[in-house]
Amino acid sequence: MKILFKIFAVLLCAVGFAQADMEAPDVLIRNTVDDVIAVIKQDKDIQAGDQNKIIALVDVKVLPHFDFERMTQLAVGRPWRTATPEQKQALVKEFRNMLVRTYTKVFSVYRDQVVEVKPVKLSPGDTEVTVKTTITKPGTQPIPVNYEMRKTDSGWKAYDIFIEGVSMVMSYRGTFTAQIDQTGIDGLIKTLADKNANVAMNNAEAK
Repeated sequence: MKILFKIFAVLLCAVGFAQADMEAPDVLIRNTVDDVIAVIKQDKDIQAGDQNKIIALVDVKVLPHFDFERMTQLAVGRPWRTATPEQKQALVKEFRNMLVRTYTKVFSVYRDQVVEVKPVKLSPGDTEVTVKTTITKPGTQPIPVNYEMRKTDSGWKAYDIFIEGVSMVMSYRGTFTAQIDQTGIDGLIKTLADKNANVAMNNAEAK
């Protein structure tokens, strides 16, 4: 019994340390933004639009902080429930690749924008939160960009982005639903895969 108690105590300590070390969601966004901007400012190839370097930057600095399964589930909607495990895996893969394309476009046009991350007030039991940010470019109105985040075992993850009040994830649902109605889930997977492949080929030809 004493051995079991010691094991339980060790587990509690481990959980406590993990929670203490977990970055707060607003701090996570702030640090990620700072890291990405620092790399962009120092790398002339990225500033010139080098797609391979931009993709590598997104892969390392940005994508680990997203919950792609949750994002894909929200974008697909009700048909997600009837998809096979293999179909779900393929959907997540292609949706992730599509978002990589979106982010590479964003970084390709970066020109000294300033990002403000507003502090978040967290209660001990909070598992979901909105991190509000604004992006400002000299001479233009600030653009509100909010991150919907949830707490996971591996830290806080973003599962949606609202740009000027519009959900990026949900904006795909209408298109995805129409595609699934016409050609099924496999048809949607093929459409996403073809688009991703075409973009990759165009990027390779543009070198």
